[in-house]
Amino acid sequence: MRSIAKAKRGHAGWLLILPLVLIVVPFFIVPIIGVVAASFVQSDGFGGIIPSFTLDNYKSVLTSQLTLQLYWATLKFAVFAWFFSLLIGFWIAYFLVFHVRNQLLALGLFLLCTVPFWTSNIIRMISWIPLLGKEGLINGALTGAGVIDQPLDILLFSSLAVVIAYVHQLTIFMIVPIFNSMARIDKRTIEAARDAGASRFDIVRLIVLPLCKTGIALGSIFVVSIVMGDFFVVKVMSGGGSASVVGAFYEDIGVLQYPSAAASATLLTVIVLLLVVAILRTVDIRKELTR
Repeated sequence: MRSIAKAKRGHAGWLLILPLVLIVVPFFIVPIIGVVAASFVQSDGFGGIIPSFTLDNYKSVLTSQLTLQLYWATLKFAVFAWFFSLLIGFWIAYFLVFHVRNQLLALGLFLLCTVPFWTSNIIRMISWIPLLGKEGLINGALTGAGVIDQPLDILLFSSLAVVIAYVHQLTIFMIVPIFNSMARIDKRTIEAARDAGASRFDIVRLIVLPLCKTGIALGSIFVVSIVMGDFFVVKVMSGGGSASVVGAFYEDIGVLQYPSAAASATLLTVIVLLLVVAILRTVDIRKELTR
């Protein structure tokens, strides 16, 4: 009887995950297998594929100086976007959790942070043009105050503009998980530290940061993976002055070089997975979430 009951529980478990399997396998696993398989075949140069195994696609990607520069540029955008979004998101979450006494007000301010994200990415990027352009508000204010003689070219259509756009778009992905982690911290722990004479800096460094590392790790995964897989922000905000890895194999697709694009996509996926694994090594997500 026990074996029958155990078998029934096993079948019930498979039935519970069946809907997820029906979605993940055809829409996630199968396309990835197709991309990886396409990266090992040859192209006839006219959009067709020659079913002959080759490693030339990976060799051309890994030995291309331009590709290495694009990877370096993409990693720099990811690091800068991660750093500033973490810096801003952490302190916003800290203020909402520990300085807003009214929980309803804190929740309202938290929801207010999401208002800009009710619009599309395109509109949010375009909104920076009146601020960062040569005739924009920032240049106009600096010129009017006598700080600069000529408008600054670096504010718009530059790497700085790309980082600003990324931080604007992705900070919310830091705020949400960090806010959730901080909200679970027992306020009595903070009060006890204050009574023991700990400074505010020590409380943040020794209590708040270790206890919200799960939120930081999850937010970091969101930000890094989104930046590494994006090319539209780079293309628009840099004015064509900067490029990304995704933009490169998007161009390959445009000229029907599918095997080389598949090889680039596979390598990028591996790099993103390695970054995610490196982030997850800093915290046990499963243990922290069940804490």
